[in-house]
Amino acid sequence: MVTTVLEPSRHPLAKYVHRLEQGLPMLDNNDQNVMEVVGILKSYGIVLDAYSNNLNYVAESQFLNLFPFFKYFNGEVNAGKLGQFWWHKRINYEYAEYCMRSMFWHGGGGLDAYVDSPEFIAVAKQAIAARWKNNPLMLSLNKLFPDFLLEQTRQMAYYTGLGQFWRVMSDMFLALSDRYDAGEIKSTSDVTQHILAALVADAAKPITYKVELGGKTYHLIPESAGITFLMDTGVPYVEAIFFRGTPFPGTVSYNAQAAQIPPEKSTFTYGALYADPLPIGGSGIPPTLLMQDMRHYLPDYLQKYYDKTGRSEQDIRVKICQTFQKSMFCVTSAALMGLVPNPLDTDDFEAQQANRTFFESWMDRLIPSQITNVNQA
Repeated sequence: MVTTVLEPSRHPLAKYVHRLEQGLPMLDNNDQNVMEVVGILKSYGIVLDAYSNNLNYVAESQFLNLFPFFKYFNGEVNAGKLGQFWWHKRINYEYAEYCMRSMFWHGGGGLDAYVDSPEFIAVAKQAIAARWKNNPLMLSLNKLFPDFLLEQTRQMAYYTGLGQFWRVMSDMFLALSDRYDAGEIKSTSDVTQHILAALVADAAKPITYKVELGGKTYHLIPESAGITFLMDTGVPYVEAIFFRGTPFPGTVSYNAQAAQIPPEKSTFTYGALYADPLPIGGSGIPPTLLMQDMRHYLPDYLQKYYDKTGRSEQDIRVKICQTFQKSMFCVTSAALMGLVPNPLDTDDFEAQQANRTFFESWMDRLIPSQITNVNQA
């Protein structure tokens, strides 16, 4: 007799497989988790707003500027901002660039494919020629090394691609905080459903890119290219930043003979879902910059919680990282629910089986992650 009821999963993380199948997040539901996740996502939303604005500014106003000394100033260079920069009273835009370069390096998705397409290359070459039309040295250099400026133009596309992606995410997280303050968000499931609904609503939002050079507009990524928010920037971002990441200098040896770094990028586990929170604050750990930025924008209720736990301010970056990982498991849950091949409430056995296979394949990758630890904190 053919079985028509899906048997319980035998996966090592079966608990989370079943949660996702029921439309529930991987993070346990309790008041503390809800408070922490919403609070950190509010802070994150504020920081992402700044990151997004700067990435888009660089893409649009610093196109092929080989020495962009003031790229972090968003066009406002004055003594006051210089003083804040030198005293490090500023947003760490370097982390935004770290994420952008990680996405660019790992690739994947429609944006990665499009920047290698003949259409993009043709417009990019026109923009490069227009950018350096009065500079014979750079035009000669471009002839000698035709891929150099072209690769820089591809990177510019990733600046704006991530900037536009973060624009949507920032608004999403700040709206979540407003709903929490209004008493509408009461569970981790509410958090995940809010994120899922926003992802679905903006899934087809076009990602475009144009630059103005010499009074002419160059559409490097026109709307007709069909590059969209979710599949072409969102999914590659989750893959590159949540899962893969890059090895942190000072924690592992880059010497190939030491064999401390996997030979295949696809097996990297340096992303946000795997990172050990304890090294946060150490030299060469990129997420430290993000934690430092978020600490300045914590809502009062989350700041008070941190003041009463652990060593108060002394280990606040570690606590922020632990909370941030909780929130990223909620975001990942929403992303997986949005990508699952069939509706979660389907009664069709084969469709349920396909969903099970989909979730288990992702759980395979989460076995060495912090998923167990965040649910014990």
